[in-house]
Amino acid sequence: MQTGFSNNNMLFSGIILILKKIKPYAVLLILLCSVSFVRQQNRQNVFARENLIAWCIVPFDSKERNAAQRAEMLNRLGITKLAYDWREKHIPYFDEEIKQLKSHGIALQAFWYASGPSPEKDENLQTILAVLKRHNVKTQLWSMFIPGSGFDTLTQQQKIEKMSVAVAYIADRLNEIGCTLGLYNHGGWSSEPENQLAMIEYLKRPNIGIVYNFSHSEEQIHRFPEFYPKILPHLLAINITGLKGGYPAQVVPVGEGNIEAKMIDIIRKSNYKGPIGIINENFAPDAEDGLKWNMEGLMKILTDQRDKEALKTYRQTK
Repeated sequence: MQTGFSNNNMLFSGIILILKKIKPYAVLLILLCSVSFVRQQNRQNVFARENLIAWCIVPFDSKERNAAQRAEMLNRLGITKLAYDWREKHIPYFDEEIKQLKSHGIALQAFWYASGPSPEKDENLQTILAVLKRHNVKTQLWSMFIPGSGFDTLTQQQKIEKMSVAVAYIADRLNEIGCTLGLYNHGGWSSEPENQLAMIEYLKRPNIGIVYNFSHSEEQIHRFPEFYPKILPHLLAINITGLKGGYPAQVVPVGEGNIEAKMIDIIRKSNYKGPIGIINENFAPDAEDGLKWNMEGLMKILTDQRDKEALKTYRQTK
């Protein structure tokens, strides 16, 4: 019963004897090379297929797949994570969606929610919280925040405090069921990275992070290298698209723009370890085609950037 343990002890003892015989600087060199190798592996695998999230494939699908058909589609594509975007007509099927994801081995990476200034009065939020609790799902709520009237007349500090009321309410309710809030950039004051960071610092809630979307960065791209390191410690997910043109940029499929490759390279060379979302919104009528299109574009960029480890995880889609 102790054979494996004894063998490990012998191996460890052998390593110690070897280290005693080599110079201290050699030991340091080995350690530095090991750290570099680990970092290289992490960087390369961030864009691996198993780290992809399918996003914007529920309301943006001409085939209007049901929960089972959607899960089967993701299985065909080798995608193991879904961020669930919904409309009013999908509310009766929330429970079925979660059941089908579980039965097909797909993780519910996130649930979408758009909040007004008084989320405590929103029945849809209560429905989402109830279904997550009922199924014991530990996930993220990706939320955009829409301010109330008179918001533009406030000072910056007043805006932070005002918007943080809704953010805090949702974060606290999510914390009760072991879930996390992702501040989602979708335009407006609450989508600016600096404002999101200000609310996170103001509230100091451990379950609040940031979800960054290329598709809503058209007027932020010129500042991406500047603010990316600042939001990096708080990033829960990054959703990529192609970005073409100048300022503001046009959103296109991944690989068809002239800007996204540089942003992807910055992410690859950072210590970001979270998931990567690929989006179908407005790209293809059939969600499956849209996901394939964006995966193919991502593979082209990974090929150009020589990310061989990530490329190994992809297979040809039909």
